[in-house]
Amino acid sequence: MDPQYAAEARHIWKTYVPPRGQANTVQGELLRAVEKLYDEAYRNGNVNWGEHHERLLAYLREKLGKSGIFDNESSRQLTKDLDRLADFEHPCIENDPFDRVTYRVIDWCRAHPDPVPRKYDPELHC
Repeated sequence: MDPQYAAEARHIWKTYVPPRGQANTVQGELLRAVEKLYDEAYRNGNVNWGEHHERLLAYLREKLGKSGIFDNESSRQLTKDLDRLADFEHPCIENDPFDRVTYRVIDWCRAHPDPVPRKYDPELHC
């Protein structure tokens, strides 16, 4: 991962992601969603994949994909990467798709430097 993006991701993680449960900011929840999907693929081979992982993917698609801040090529690549992560029967164990989605999260956070409040999702349990 690009060192500057990695440093920004660490800062967002420390600032906006709680030790347990959902983040109360969009910034934190976007990064937490990528990490949860990464963890499930790498650590578990997606054997615990379920509706909650689908909710995380949908959240990433909604917040990033519909943000309008990315150029056409970045948007196409984001869609391709999220589609790859969604293929739970074939867990993504390559770093590149996760890194690129994280880059888009950081880009979104750069475009929204102030904390954006997020409502707790009572249907999300991961």
